[in-house]
Amino acid sequence: MQFDIKSHIAALFRGALEEVAPEAAGTPILLERPKQPEHGDLACNIAMQLAKKLRTNPRQFAERLVLALRSQPDFARGYVDAVEIAGAGFINFRFSAKTKQAVVAQILGEGAAFGRGPPTGRKVQVEFVSANPTGPLHVGHGRGAAYGASVSNLLAFTGDHVQREFYINDAGRQMDILATSVWLRYLESLGVTAAFPEDGYRADYVRSIARDFADTHATRFKREAGALPAMAPGQDPDAALDALIAATKSLLGEDWRELHRFALEAMLADQKNDLGEFGVAYDRWFSEQSLFDSGEIERAIRTLDDRGHLHEKDGALWFRSTAFGDEKDRVVRRENGQFTYFASDIAYHLNKFERGFDRLINVWGADHHGYIPRVKGALAALGEDADRLTIALVQFAVLYRQGEKVAMGKRSGDFVTLRDLRKEVGNDAARFFYVLRKSDQHLDFDLDLAKSQSNENPVYYVQYAHARVCSVFAQHGPAGAPEAQGLAGAEIALLTNPRELTLMLRLAEFPETVQTAAREMAPHSVAFYLRDLAADFHSYYNGERILVEDATLAKARLALCAATRQVLASGLALLGVGAPERM
Repeated sequence: MQFDIKSHIAALFRGALEEVAPEAAGTPILLERPKQPEHGDLACNIAMQLAKKLRTNPRQFAERLVLALRSQPDFARGYVDAVEIAGAGFINFRFSAKTKQAVVAQILGEGAAFGRGPPTGRKVQVEFVSANPTGPLHVGHGRGAAYGASVSNLLAFTGDHVQREFYINDAGRQMDILATSVWLRYLESLGVTAAFPEDGYRADYVRSIARDFADTHATRFKREAGALPAMAPGQDPDAALDALIAATKSLLGEDWRELHRFALEAMLADQKNDLGEFGVAYDRWFSEQSLFDSGEIERAIRTLDDRGHLHEKDGALWFRSTAFGDEKDRVVRRENGQFTYFASDIAYHLNKFERGFDRLINVWGADHHGYIPRVKGALAALGEDADRLTIALVQFAVLYRQGEKVAMGKRSGDFVTLRDLRKEVGNDAARFFYVLRKSDQHLDFDLDLAKSQSNENPVYYVQYAHARVCSVFAQHGPAGAPEAQGLAGAEIALLTNPRELTLMLRLAEFPETVQTAAREMAPHSVAFYLRDLAADFHSYYNGERILVEDATLAKARLALCAATRQVLASGLALLGVGAPERM
């Protein structure tokens, strides 16, 4: 692994603090790239950070720190050209050209492994999307998919063993509503008229499944509609729908299972296909129904009861969630003896812990914020370490076209599907735009910008930088691959102009960028980095001639281009975005 100048400087600061302010030696060292290049390559504000606590003048304290830094045994290693004090007490570093140039040889030597972390031995599970299999994925699911996949990629890239999981909600009331909706449309296709429930699934995809069902089973599932209950005036819609579901199950008998299975498999196949085309893959699709079939829900609830965390009220069984920070206790088994969704979730999370993961990450919609205390509380009640579970909340994405918000609907079917979005803007733009903001921030998705071929479109701007590098190699000769040019022996020391030094410094930031992004589960920081890297390369490309007559210098510049191409490709891959050779 290449020498890490930032870690080296942080270590020097810790040594300096031990010398001049031992009581503050444990203070975290924050090193950042100054916004203005003239202020140096790296800056530290620790003098101002500690001045009040130490009751000293920040600039004078900075002067003492700099003297202590210079006295450190490892300071004079040729990595730093200058250390300066600026303003009220900023300590700025300027790196030597040799320090910046070293990254080119490192990238060419390591290739796609550049920035990759060593194996941590840690098993991490990331569960994301987990949409009800009752309809096509919509644009909100798309953001969760892009975020969860990118976080998984980052964790794997930095050394964790990652399992990606989709939890299939195939055992609840919503699936019963879908199956009933499909059956009613099936009857309709056979000429049997039946009243469609107000809260049934009405979209065209239900009719499509019903047609496939009729093609497969002909009239085997045909029943008379007169046996179905009609909704009484003033009747609660939910009660009416439950009565309709019960009547459907009774009429179909054992055939209900086949109907339910058919509807489930049709929607699940659609979601799997959609996600697969979006570049999102899973290691496991976990069925909620399997928790019922295996008795794991009963076991989890019995364990909570044995531990004294349940109580009965109004014929139902309740978990004492308030004892773990929740606003009220929660039902785990209804008065009719049926387990709740929450009971399934308790058993599912216990199952995850029992599979031996060191860390669990759930990617949930922001509307599930209130669900966190009860799930973590249940895990603690079961004797598990709830801190091993991290919940990442993802806000909804709002689409805009020509400055106007795109209307979104729900069960009526009037919504924008992920498939429609991908068809309109493409996978790459969708994946990149979805992670341009922190996951817990609202995302305004500009459809027109995502489709534009301009520098204002961030994904186009980054991909164009990669394509430009490829065009340079195409111009250089038919053997376009950098490896064919023998670039490992290039005279990198010739790369000394300001644009080259700026670009090399940016390349050197990639390993730390991905480490931080993985640690903070923040793929947006990789997107920001790629935009900055692309800007540095475009500036270099526009300001300098790469294929100069001096063959030695041209080879060095090609080496820098090859290193840039590698980092652009690696960063884009982490976000699930392609790196085109032509645009």
